[in-house]
Amino acid sequence: MSKDSLVKGTIILALAALIARVLGAVQRIPLVHLLDDPGMATYSIAFNIYSFLLVVATAGVPSALSKLISEQTALGQHAEANRIYRAAAMFAIGAGVVMTLLLYMLAPYYAIHISGDADAVLSIRALAPALLLFPLIAIMRGYFQGRQRMLPNGLSQIIEQILRLITAIGLAYFLLTFDYGKVKAIAGASFGGVMGSIGAVAVMAYYALKLRREDIRNGQVVNANPPAKALNYSAIYSRLFRLSIPIVLFSTTVPLIYLIDSSITIGLLQPDLSYDAAKEALGLLGGRAQSLAGIPIILAIALSQSAVPVVSAAFARKDMELVRQQASKALYLSILTGLPMVLAICVAARPLNGFLFANHEGTSIIILLTMSAMFQIVMQTSGAILMGMGQMKALIVHVVIGIVIKLTLSFLLAPWLGIYGIIAATALCFIVMAQLNLRVLKRQVDYTVLGHKWGGVIVTVILTAAAGAALELLTYRWVQPFASRLNDMGNTVIVGGLACLIYVVLLFVTRTVTEAEISSFPRPLQTIYRRFRKPKSNAGGRG
Repeated sequence: MSKDSLVKGTIILALAALIARVLGAVQRIPLVHLLDDPGMATYSIAFNIYSFLLVVATAGVPSALSKLISEQTALGQHAEANRIYRAAAMFAIGAGVVMTLLLYMLAPYYAIHISGDADAVLSIRALAPALLLFPLIAIMRGYFQGRQRMLPNGLSQIIEQILRLITAIGLAYFLLTFDYGKVKAIAGASFGGVMGSIGAVAVMAYYALKLRREDIRNGQVVNANPPAKALNYSAIYSRLFRLSIPIVLFSTTVPLIYLIDSSITIGLLQPDLSYDAAKEALGLLGGRAQSLAGIPIILAIALSQSAVPVVSAAFARKDMELVRQQASKALYLSILTGLPMVLAICVAARPLNGFLFANHEGTSIIILLTMSAMFQIVMQTSGAILMGMGQMKALIVHVVIGIVIKLTLSFLLAPWLGIYGIIAATALCFIVMAQLNLRVLKRQVDYTVLGHKWGGVIVTVILTAAAGAALELLTYRWVQPFASRLNDMGNTVIVGGLACLIYVVLLFVTRTVTEAEISSFPRPLQTIYRRFRKPKSNAGGRG
C-alpha cells in the first residue's frame, strides 16, 4: 500500500469510527428519556452481551484476512485471493448461525440466573439475529481492506449506526405510544442492532458487486481454477485464526469488562439495596456513564493508532529507533488529546448530565468512570503498539490478569463501596493492564512519553480541573437565565469549552508543548493550530 493510500485509508477509517462512536453515544440520550434508568439497565444487559459477541465475531478477522488477500493480490493470484475470501465467507455464515442460535437459546438462563433481570430475555433475543450477518460483514471488510478499498468499510459502519439509531428510537417510541409495555419497547430498541447489520451488509454487497465488475473490466481472472500449490480450506482457516485470535482476545477487553458489569452489578448491590435500586444504579452506569466515558477515547485512539502501521513495518525491518520514535509519539498524542475531553466531561458532568438526560442523577458515577477512561486510553494505545510489534503472547497474558483483577475487586469492593466499588475495579483493571503493557514495551524499546514534561502536565491538569470545578459551581448558582434544560446546555458549553481552552493555554504556558513540536503533530491538529495562530500573525505584520 502506498503512503498516500495508507494515509487516505487511515483517515477514512478513523473518521468513520469517530462518526459511528458519536452516533452510538447520541442514541443513548433519547433512549434514557423513553426507557428511564431501570429500562436502560435492561437495555445495557442485552447490548453489552451483544457487543462482546460482536467483537468476538468481527475483531481481528478483517486485519487477518486483509493480510492474506493483500499477499495474494500483490502476487497477481486473484483467483486464489477470491478462493480465500469464499472460504472465509462460508465459515462466517456457519459461525453466524451457531452464535445466533446459542444466544437465542441461552438468553433466559443468562438474563435470569446471571444478570438477575428477567426482563432482559426478550431484549437479548431481539438482538440475536444481528449475529447472523456480522461475521460475514467482518469477512467482507477484511477483503476490501486487503484490496485497499477503505470507503466500503467506513461507509458501512456509518450506515449501520444510522439505521440502528433510527430503528431503536423509532420502535421504542412506537411500542410505548401504543401501550405494548416497557419490556417490549426495550426489545424494540435492541432490535436496532439487527437493522444496522442489514444496512451494513447491503452496503458491502453493493461495493462487492462493483469491485467484481471492475475486476472483469481489468481482465483479472476471478473464477479461474486455483493454482497447483493453492492452500486447502483447513490451511486457510489455520492461518486466518492464528493471526486473528490474539487480536480478538485483546479487542474484547473493554466489551468484556462492560459485560461483567451488566452481569454481576444487580446481584452484588442487592444485599444493601432493593432490586429496583440496584437495577437503577446499573442503568445509570450502563445508560449514562459508559456512553459518556467512551467519548474521550475516540479521538485519542484514532490519532495514536495512525502510527501503528509504521511501528509494524519498522519492527519488521528491525529499525528500532523508528519504533521508539513512533511508540513515544503515539503515547504522547493519546495522552495529550485524551486529557482535555476527560477534564471537560468531568468538570461539566452535572450540567452535561442534566442537559442530555433531564436530571443530575448519577453525576458522580459519570465523573469516576470518565476519569478511568484516561487509563483505558493508555492501555489500548500501548496494547496497539505491542500488537504492531508482534507481542501478542504478552498482551493475552495481560488481558487475563486484568479480567481476574476486575472480577476479584468487583466482588471485594462492591459490598463496601456499592456501585463505586464496581467502577474502582474497572479503573484498577485498566491501570494494571496499562502498566504491564508499558513494562513489556520498555523492555523492547527505550521509549519516552513526556519525560521531563510530566510536571507541566500535572500542573496543567490540576489547574484546569480546579478552574473548571470553580466555574461549574459559579454557573450552577448564578447562570440560570432559562428553563433548567437550557441552563444545563449553556453551562455545559461554558464550562466544558473554557476547560478545554484553559488546558490548551496551560500546555504552552508550562512548556509542555512548544510551537516547534506542532510540526510533528497529525495534520488535522496542525491545521487547527495554524488557523488559531493566523489572525495573530497577520496583526503582527500590520503593526
